[in-house]
Amino acid sequence: MRPLRYTINVTVDGCCDHMAGIPCEELHRYAAAGIERSDAMLFGRVTYQMMETAWRLPITSWTIPEWMEPFARTMDAAKKYVVSRTLKQVDWNTELLHGDLAEAVQRLKQEPGKGIAVAGTQLALALTELGLIDEYEFIIHPRIAGHGPTLFAGLTKYVDLQLVDHQDIGAGLVVMKYAVKR
Repeated sequence: MRPLRYTINVTVDGCCDHMAGIPCEELHRYAAAGIERSDAMLFGRVTYQMMETAWRLPITSWTIPEWMEPFARTMDAAKKYVVSRTLKQVDWNTELLHGDLAEAVQRLKQEPGKGIAVAGTQLALALTELGLIDEYEFIIHPRIAGHGPTLFAGLTKYVDLQLVDHQDIGAGLVVMKYAVKR
């Protein structure tokens, strides 16, 4: 069974607004390696559209530094799944997941492979409520944002975790990896 791994950038005070993080070469190198250790990525509609706008090659909406190019190539090439009730079709190496979320994700997890990377906030909340996420990875940025959004607002139950790894990846970024205690 492929593990479902949730990764999110978060400030020291818990803000997960994608604009609050600190973009740097170390972060993008680490993120590209994380994508490569998975068979696919799983997004909700909002995150999917944000990622497609920013990282679909060729990038024409902004000029990226040379050190971001490996991440852009990795993101562009990755197999992607998107959960959406409103999108009717997708491309960019992407499939829409239809029907019951729990059943659709369980089917993906049953396939052989290295794992599935999950990103975003609302989808992660839903998958956490369903008990489907196996690993949580928080990339902590050395910044206090002083505003939200925050992670897992509205979660109805505790999720107990066990620290399995932590790593300083440079530039003041610390990665904390947890497995769900079952």
